[in-house]
Order: sequence, then C-alpha cells, then structure tokens
Amino acid sequence: MTLRLSPIRVLRTSIPRTRGLATTADLSNESKGPTGVVLLNMGGPSTIPEVYDFLYRLFADGDLIPLGRYQEKLARFIAWRRTPKIEHHYEEIGGGSPIRKWSEYQATEMCKRLDKLSPETAPHKGYVAFRYAKPLTADTLAQMQQDGIKRAIAFTQYPQYSCSTTGSSLNELWKVTKRLDPDSEIKWSVIDRWPTHSGLVKTFAQLITDKLKEYDESVRDRVILLFSAHSLPMSVVNRGDPYPAEVAATVYSVMSELKFTNPYRLVWQSQVGPSAWLGAQTSDTIKSLVKKGQTNIILVPIAFTSDHIETLHELDLEIIKETKVEGIKRAESLNGHPMFLDALADAVHNHLTGAAVASNQYAMQCPMCTKEVCTDSRNFFLTQ
Repeated sequence: MTLRLSPIRVLRTSIPRTRGLATTADLSNESKGPTGVVLLNMGGPSTIPEVYDFLYRLFADGDLIPLGRYQEKLARFIAWRRTPKIEHHYEEIGGGSPIRKWSEYQATEMCKRLDKLSPETAPHKGYVAFRYAKPLTADTLAQMQQDGIKRAIAFTQYPQYSCSTTGSSLNELWKVTKRLDPDSEIKWSVIDRWPTHSGLVKTFAQLITDKLKEYDESVRDRVILLFSAHSLPMSVVNRGDPYPAEVAATVYSVMSELKFTNPYRLVWQSQVGPSAWLGAQTSDTIKSLVKKGQTNIILVPIAFTSDHIETLHELDLEIIKETKVEGIKRAESLNGHPMFLDALADAVHNHLTGAAVASNQYAMQCPMCTKEVCTDSRNFFLTQ
C-alpha cells in the first residue's frame, strides 16, 4: 500500500518558510513613534472576584492543559469546583496576586533603561499582556493602537520556552492581531526565549548567594539547592516541547556561575489532575530529603520572573511553613531586583540590535505537533 501525503499538510506542519524575513533593523526603520515592549505572562487575579474568570481561562487553554473535545465544558466545571479553594489561597497571600504590580513595574523600569541603551529606538513604552487575567492581550493591543505604536516586541516572561506558555501567549497575540489589526499596522518581533541570558543567570546566582549567607558557614556548602519550576504534562513533553531542556539549561548556567559550590536538583511543582506530569514533584522531594535527615534546603523558583500564587502560597505556605523545618528557605524572586531590571533591558537591547525577528528555535515547531495555529502564528511573526 502506498501512503500518500497531502502537500498542504506537509507544508503546514513543517518549519515555517524563512525566505524574505524582516530584520529587527527593518522593523525599527519603519517605526516613527514609540517602540512598544510587551511583557507576556500567564498573569493572576489581582482581586478575589477575578479568580473564577482566571481559572476558567486557564483550564480552557488547550495549549496549557489539554482536556480534549470537551475542553470548554470541563474548564467551566473545574473552575467552578476549584474557585472556593483558590480564593482562600489568594486571601492567605494578601487578597490577590502581585504579578501585575511587579510586571508593570518591570516594564516601566526596563523602558527607562532602554531609553539610555538604545536612543535610536526611543522612546520605549512598556506594556503587559496576560494570558488569563487582566490586562488581557486584546485590551493591551487596543491600548497600543490608541498610543500610536507601530513597532513592538513581544517579550516572553517565561525565560524557558514551552508551547504551553510562551507558545500559547504568542498564539493568542496572533489571533487578537488578526481581529484588531488586520492590516498589520503594528510590526512585531519576538523574544521567545532567554534561558541562559547572562543577566538572568547572574541575578539568580546573587539571590541564591544572599540566601546562603543565612546559614552557618560550617554547613553552607552542604545546603541543597532545589530549583523548582512549573511542571508540564508528559503528553506535552512527548510532543517534543523544549521546556525541560531549557529549564535545565538555566539551572546548569546558574550553578556554573556559582562554581557548583552546592549539591542541587531540578524539581517540578503545580501538577494538576491525574495524568502523568514531569517529576520529581517539589513537595515529594522535600518530604523525602527531610526523612533522610537533609534539612538545609533552599528552594529556587527558577522559571518565574516575579512572585505569584506558586511562590507565595505553594512554596512558602504549603511546603516551607507546613514542613516546619527551620533549615528550609526560599530564595527571593526576581521581582524588582536591579540586576534583573538591567537584564530585561539588555535582552531587549540585544534583540533590537540583532538581525533576527525571533530565535532560530522559534521557527521549529514541536516535532509531533499538528496544530495549525502554531504554524500560522509562527509564519505571521517570522514574515512580518
């Protein structure tokens, strides 16, 4: 039997065409107004009444949590079931997520630095576009149009790429752009990953060093560093998602910066549902280490650029506080650390002076991916 492949299907699931790609210089030359820099992130409910909508959008996103043909119905049901519990969690951390506060601060401070680093593309105006909470992507794009933005950079705040996070945000940006900016008046380029950026690595290393100083010098070099990142369903991993490798690259780079002074492991948190996810789980690892008498441990939120529910509640309250072991601590999040703000500006500056509208990796879909939206959004951003 001869297997016949549709030429259209082969084209749509292969690497997007790259001939005739615009460069960042081309896009900058077209812009006469401010350069927009849009920080993409998951977001979080800033107030308790926003929790249900946040959860519904999260579980309705098949790029993040694939639930099959009944995705929307299941998303509404799961959100309804989980809302009371999650509302309580947000109450316990002060009544809402601080991620919007930190993201807007980071965007503002980054642009101040960019105006000095890159006067030829100034002024720079920072924006925040969340996937599941306000400000949503559509609202941010509408504001950019009102502000007269013609040149913009979509800057992921997931330093390590996953199709379930950065990929989902860029797919959403493409969908919204088709609807609100059908003539592509705003020209885009993309910082789609930056897992080993030197400024990011040095900031993590500094925060770990600061926390290690809280231990007696006699035990300091034996403190275990547990780098904790949001887990991912194995169905996504097995599709060829680069996230596990890129998180590991960040961890290795940070440990290289620290001269491998301490034992360390990469662990995973926030598993949802009964299906198989990346492990070992952070909470299980802590329990196992404590049972073995290893109680000097620093948790490092390696895949997050600011505090939110997964650091303030899951790590700080559910793991550290409930474990009641004095030697278990958490490194501070990146938040408003000056070194991190410098890193954000440097990443954008390098992008503006480079030739590529996105990384080489972005041009390649996950090998087992068959989603047309992933191909279409890539073609859009790569061939502006």
